[in-house]
Amino acid sequence: MGLSKDLNFAYYPGCAAKQIQKEADWSARAIAKQLGIGLHDMPKATCCGAGNLQEHDPAAALALNARIFSEAEEMGMDIVTICNTCLQTFSFANHRLTSDPELRDQINHVLRKAGVRPYNGTIDVKHLTWVLVDEVGETKLKQHIKNPLNGLKVAPFYGCHALRPNEVFQGRGGTVNGPKYLETIIATLGGESVDYYGKDKCCGFHTMLVNEKEFLHMSGGHSLEAKQKGADVMVSPCTLCDLALGAYQSRSEKAMGTPINLPEMNVAQLVGAAFGLDVKTLGLYRLHQDPTPVLKQHGVDIR
Repeated sequence: MGLSKDLNFAYYPGCAAKQIQKEADWSARAIAKQLGIGLHDMPKATCCGAGNLQEHDPAAALALNARIFSEAEEMGMDIVTICNTCLQTFSFANHRLTSDPELRDQINHVLRKAGVRPYNGTIDVKHLTWVLVDEVGETKLKQHIKNPLNGLKVAPFYGCHALRPNEVFQGRGGTVNGPKYLETIIATLGGESVDYYGKDKCCGFHTMLVNEKEFLHMSGGHSLEAKQKGADVMVSPCTLCDLALGAYQSRSEKAMGTPINLPEMNVAQLVGAAFGLDVKTLGLYRLHQDPTPVLKQHGVDIR
């Protein structure tokens, strides 16, 4: 399948997708191939530095991000990621570098001293879900559906790092009054979105190590609310949310003293299931709650 020039991107899966959430990366690459989206690896890219580096040395974090942007700029492509935290980190850094030429000059001085090509501020940073809706479009998505979801009730979980701060995202991502990317994708696949309070709240990932009890009640609370509202599965566009909501669900059940039993998938896995891709390709066997029984109940012929 030929690739449109406009659908070629410098692909940044993020650290989690390279290690503990590999299935999110596999499924993203698989659906991209189906749709003619070119996800081009960035061999020189490092961790985005979210969290500790940003807090400890903001200037170093900004230079690190500019170095990654420079690689994408040299490739002649915008960056696409599947991690909300990477998306927020990149978007914030790019906002500062493109809106403040003097700051960009200072950072480029650091890059030049390190033998790195300077960043000229010409690239954009996008999430794969934005590309699916805004650039691929519902019509083309529907052309690839082999297993429509047939009314499967899907709880969208946006997480917070693709939504805030608003001055950086400017309504992109899926705010209450902005684009509703996950709901659009779910409806296009033939599913029914479940609305619930926690869908655009924090998954609690960043409190995991400092206050585990609070984290387990936060992440488990979102899943339990969605389940009580009738959800069959939950989907997220973020690898860290996948980890918090999926891998830790059994521990949340113990901490909260109540069963949840809600399969959690990356949104690319749900798209891949509707496209007719198999369990191994999508890495569904790696999930902590098996979604295949409920998918099959709704006629999604996943093998």
